[in-house]
Order: sequence, then structure tokens, then C-alpha cells
Amino acid sequence: MIKLSSIKTHFLSFLLIGFSFFPAFAQLNRDQYQRLDQAVGDQSFFANHLSGFELYDLDSQIVVYERNSEQRFIPASTTKLLTLFSSLVILNDSTQTLRYTTEGDTIHIWGSGEPSWKYKELYQPDFARFLSPYQTVVFSDANLDAPAFGYGWQWDDYYYNYSAERSSLPIYGNLLQVKKSGNRPIVYPARFQTAVYTTNRSIRELERDFHSNKFFYNPNNFRASEEFIPFITSPELFTELASEATGKNWIYQPDSLPAIHQEWRGAPLALILKEMMLESDNFLAEQLMLMVSDRLFQRLDTERAIEYMLKTYLFDLPDKPQWVDGSGLSRHNLMTPRSMVALFEKIYRMMPDQELYDILPTGGVSGTIKNSYQAQTPYIFAKTGTMSNNHSLVGLVKTKSGKLYCFAFMNSNYPYKASEVRREMEKVMVLVRDML
Repeated sequence: MIKLSSIKTHFLSFLLIGFSFFPAFAQLNRDQYQRLDQAVGDQSFFANHLSGFELYDLDSQIVVYERNSEQRFIPASTTKLLTLFSSLVILNDSTQTLRYTTEGDTIHIWGSGEPSWKYKELYQPDFARFLSPYQTVVFSDANLDAPAFGYGWQWDDYYYNYSAERSSLPIYGNLLQVKKSGNRPIVYPARFQTAVYTTNRSIRELERDFHSNKFFYNPNNFRASEEFIPFITSPELFTELASEATGKNWIYQPDSLPAIHQEWRGAPLALILKEMMLESDNFLAEQLMLMVSDRLFQRLDTERAIEYMLKTYLFDLPDKPQWVDGSGLSRHNLMTPRSMVALFEKIYRMMPDQELYDILPTGGVSGTIKNSYQAQTPYIFAKTGTMSNNHSLVGLVKTKSGKLYCFAFMNSNYPYKASEVRREMEKVMVLVRDML
């Protein structure tokens, strides 16, 4: 015979489990729920393609609303949130620019992925001072295991600035700068100028040959709207560029990193993280994951670093991400909205509020959403992710009542322009802001 107390226990357990599947009713009344469901549900614009949404109250730690939050989407550049988290956990407050040994007036160095050297307006490690005691610099990339391009990157992105190659110690961001003089390009570093040729092809920009560092332009159509173009990296080219930049004699010698060596931390990490997040800089994201790997294993291996992070600090995400690169350039990345919310909450709990707001693109104010989500009082602080037929937004929304919610809004397989998806997403986020 089943005891009555046992029946009550099972019934109460059933109720508790049942309520956990309807977290939206914990905070939304019927009218609010229906309005939000009309905005993103089966009768909305978002029903015409794969779309997922989760809204999470950071104070009460309750999911307020979700739709398809368990479905996997291509996250594009919102993948950089995983890179941000990994950098915060592993790298702490500064980059690890070099590992090195010395022998008289010779220094042997191994890069650690540090991306700052002559790149953008980032803080510059003081190479002149660091190398001043030495006449000869012996460079090795034997600690680099990651290939120049990530798994699943599109091959025909090779001449766009968002697809610069990865390397152990980049210089100039592995990019050629292009300026226009009359109807011809002037390039920097200047050593590449002799590799610039004219062509009759109907191209409007300076374009690099796929297999070599030869660059072509059509003087009748040249516009120079693409300011930067990736060059093909190699240890030999790097040592030539480094020699020119430092006035030292650099030699390439692929020696293994000895167990006993010294480390040089050359730059603060915060500026790199901010630039990566605000401008969605793929190159910085990829180099950050190399630095994470270097700090963990003294090897530069993005795949190994990702595997480590997933098994340790990210094992408790609701759905295990399929995560393959630092930037989100690969279409092999797959993540669910509820895992992105859980990831963002980790970042939110880890970072001081002002530091977090400083590095997040802010609607109508900064970064990749400077021209979107505009309002007299900013209310969206979030990372965007966009590639063909995919657009996502993950971050914070501040409502008119002063409450702060975390959200993930992910869209894939739509047949229209991303701008149209953004406009419809904005309507939803305005509704959330005003209603809650």
C-alpha cells in the first residue's frame, strides 16, 4: 500500500518540477507575457526564420521569458564573449608578450600571441628598451601549433581586414595599410610598395593575390575604401619587418622553448579587451586565445585552450557550445541562447559594473551598435554578431523601472538583410524596456 505522505511528497515534487518549466510566469503578468509572445512568438516576424530569445532577471536569477532558447545558432561575433571570459579568467591584467632566454649579447625569443605591436592605437610594449642590451635577436615560432586561419573560415575572406592571419608575434596586426594618392595606392610598411601592380580587372580596391604578397589595383576604378589588407605571414617576413622596426639583427631559428626561460609581460590587457569588444576585432580575439593557450600550456594552440575552458570553467553551461575559434568567423561555432545568457552572467558576476559597461557596445553611443538602439537614455549594452544570414545580440537591457536583465537574441537562416532583422529586434527590446 502506498502511504498518503508518500503521495503528497510526489505531488509536491511534481508541482515544483512543473513550475520550473514556466519561469516566465514568475515575473510577467498575463498581459505582459502575451505582448512579449506576440513580439517574438509564432505569429511574429521572427517566426519566419530560426530565432531564439531568452530574457533573464539578474537579481532574482529567474528566466522571465524564453523562446527556442535550447536551439543552436551560429553565434558569429558573439563568440567573442567566450574569448572575453577566457581572457579574464586566465590572463588576469596583462599580456604575456614574450618568453625568452639570453646568451651574452644575444636574446632568444618565442612569441606568446601578443597582438599590440604597431597595431592600431593600442598600448605599445617597449621593445626598444627591452631589446637595448642585445645586438642579435633569435626568433622562434616552434611553440605555435595553431594554423594561420581558423577552422571553417571562408577562404574568399583572405583579403579582408577582418580575416588577418594568426601568428605567435604579429607586427602591424599582420595588415598592410593602404592610402590613396591620386589614382594609385601608397602602402605601409613601405617595403611592400614594390609588390603593388596595376591590373585591367574590374576591381575597386587594392587586392592581394591569394598565394603571394603581390597586390593589384585598377587605376581607373581605385577607391581605397578598404584601408587595411592582410598580408601573408611567415617567420622570414616577420624577422625582416622586426629588424626594420627595431634596428636590431633578427634571425629566424625554430628552436624549441626550453623549460627554463624568462617571461616579459609587455602591455595591459584591458585596452585590448575593450578594442576587441567595441570594434568586434577578429584579429585581437584570435590572438587573445593564443595568449590564453600560452599562459596555460606554454604552447599556442587555440583548439587546446578551448577544450580546456569548456572542461573547466564552462562545463556548467546549459548546453555545451560547439566552439572552434576566438572570433566567431567560423560557421562551425554553434551555441544556444540560454548558454549565452549563462555565459554572460558569469562575466557580469566577475567584472565591476563600470568596467563591464566600458567594454560593451552601447546602443546609440559606442561600438557596433552606435547607430542602433538609440535612446535619450542608453538601455542596451551588448555584443553583436553578424555574418551572412545570421545576426545575434547578447548582453544587458536596462528597463525604465531601473531593473537590469540579461538577454540573448539569436537569428539564423533569414533570407533578408541584417538591417531588417535589427529593426525588428529593436522593437522587441524597446517593448522590454518600457514594459518591465
